Amino acid sequence: MQNARTSPSPVKRDAGIREREVARPLVHVLADTSDKLSGLCSIVEEKFTVAGERLDAGAKLSQVPFAIVIRAELRDVDNIAAIKKRAGKLAKATKRIFLLDHTSHVGISQAYALGATLILPGPVNRGTLLAALSDPADPALASSSETAQSDNAIETAATAIASMFTSVTSGQPIDVDGAREAGRQIADRIAQHGLSEWLTTVRRHHEGTYQHCLLVTGIVIDFGLSLGVGRPDLERLYTAAMFHDIGKAQIPLAILDKPGCLDPEERAVIETHPVAGYDFLKGHDNISPEILDAVRHHHEYLDGSGYPDALCAENVGDIVRILTISDIFAALIEHRHYRPTMPRPQAYNILCGMNGKLEKALVASFKHVALTR
Repeated sequence: MQNARTSPSPVKRDAGIREREVARPLVHVLADTSDKLSGLCSIVEEKFTVAGERLDAGAKLSQVPFAIVIRAELRDVDNIAAIKKRAGKLAKATKRIFLLDHTSHVGISQAYALGATLILPGPVNRGTLLAALSDPADPALASSSETAQSDNAIETAATAIASMFTSVTSGQPIDVDGAREAGRQIADRIAQHGLSEWLTTVRRHHEGTYQHCLLVTGIVIDFGLSLGVGRPDLERLYTAAMFHDIGKAQIPLAILDKPGCLDPEERAVIETHPVAGYDFLKGHDNISPEILDAVRHHHEYLDGSGYPDALCAENVGDIVRILTISDIFAALIEHRHYRPTMPRPQAYNILCGMNGKLEKALVASFKHVALTR
């Protein structure tokens, strides 16, 4: 059964109104039930030209949209197959927003594997959805194939992270080579376009843990480039960054994505993720001891006040020292719908104030990354 809906043609209206309506970007809406489809279309058509269809229809939409919005149960294999049939159309859209009624690590990973650039969990929120589609800072409102092409590194990296999280939750070996290849693409992207462009693009497309992992990887790479490290050392840095938060795949989403301060019990659960990640990865033959060390110890401080092992200066390795600075900076500048993004100078000042915890010389060197790149 198909339920298609488009914004009405501007009949008997003046030319100015007609021109404004024609100029509105096209958004494709896909859903697995008629009720979901109708509800989404009624929201999206407030600001966009809308074309909608049920997932069990024959994939008849032909125009290339600015964005695609999908609301479907991803535990249903038929829905997954229907989305995969539209993979070519999805790849051409600048934004691919998945709305998940039932969120889990597996569901989020599945959405990213299907091509999501943004996932909105829980009940559909009109304001959040329109904001995600209408971000005024997003140059993609003037959508072009060049913009879509430039996001390939983002998609490759997000897919690699999704695959890693799925491996943890399912107890399967991870694709180490895929993660390294994603890191290499990010390194090439940042070497060509710079860190600021990477940060802007990541914050535009991703939320939560996935956004954080992508930001940390980009920041670590730019830090390594600014320090002049060789290619082998740069690979070690971005591999450590890609893997550093893999233990969060075992943290309940209610805690991981809580919009606000954690209570002591929740904080204790969060602090289990370095050891959880280490324990999962140590069984993989092609992950070096220094990467395992970075995964386990990226929350250690030089003064011994970190976790999980309260290491002191002489026991904190070089990769960990660089990763920790990048991790903290990324956490401070992340975009969240419930709070404004912290300006980079303010975030750098916080790093400078962490006396005794971070290597002073590295923090000084990081200034170039934090403020100018």
